[in-house]
Amino acid sequence: MSAAAGASGDGGNTAGCGVIITIDGPAGTGKSSVARELARRLGLDFLDTGAMYRAAAAIALDRNIPIDQPRELVEAVVKADLRFDWTTDPPTLLADGQSVMRRIRDADVTAVVSPIAGIPELRRLMVERQRRIAAEHPRLVSEGRDQGSVVFPNADLKFYLDASPEIRAARRAAQLRRGGREAEESVLVREIMERDRSDSTRADGPLVCPQGAERIDTSGLGFEEVVGTLERIARGRLGARVRGGERAVAPGSAQC
Repeated sequence: MSAAAGASGDGGNTAGCGVIITIDGPAGTGKSSVARELARRLGLDFLDTGAMYRAAAAIALDRNIPIDQPRELVEAVVKADLRFDWTTDPPTLLADGQSVMRRIRDADVTAVVSPIAGIPELRRLMVERQRRIAAEHPRLVSEGRDQGSVVFPNADLKFYLDASPEIRAARRAAQLRRGGREAEESVLVREIMERDRSDSTRADGPLVCPQGAERIDTSGLGFEEVVGTLERIARGRLGARVRGGERAVAPGSAQC
């Protein structure tokens, strides 16, 4: 990937017409779907960084790489050449040239992604990759758990989405049931609370509310209300730097 203008190496945003919006928060707050829709409405690209860590977890599982072998895992991830196909909506994550979008949502991946994502060597690789993506796609909505705090600390606008564990468990259960899978909400609550503990206490890139972020509690809000709230704030803060409708420029273009 080329280091095009748009995001500096330390997570800044230096292009005059570049826009980086970050959306952080714990699991189950709807970050991915909200970020995707917000990007569409504002004419920006969408980066799902959680998918990248899930892909790394899938690689570890499928290649039987133990979590205590970080160098082997990082080498496998580099060899897999993770990249997004930006011609699709949402962008399709590829590993070894093949889509991994279905695989990364499997239960075994979900069960191990938090400890995998806590591996410092892997996080350093992912931060570098995410900043490279922003250099090529300087008009970006990026969602994850450390986007506004670590990857893009100088983002133009930062959001932090939150909701109670019970609400997040209910949403996850409904999602699983729509897919024809059994879901026990009490079990999901425990899993979510453990994931929160793991994500917020890891030494490298812990889950925190980024400095200067707009904190939005989505517990009592529907999807449209959440997206609408973020859109109003973004348009109020960024004005003419964001537009409506589909992406107004080709992916990676720095044109205003």
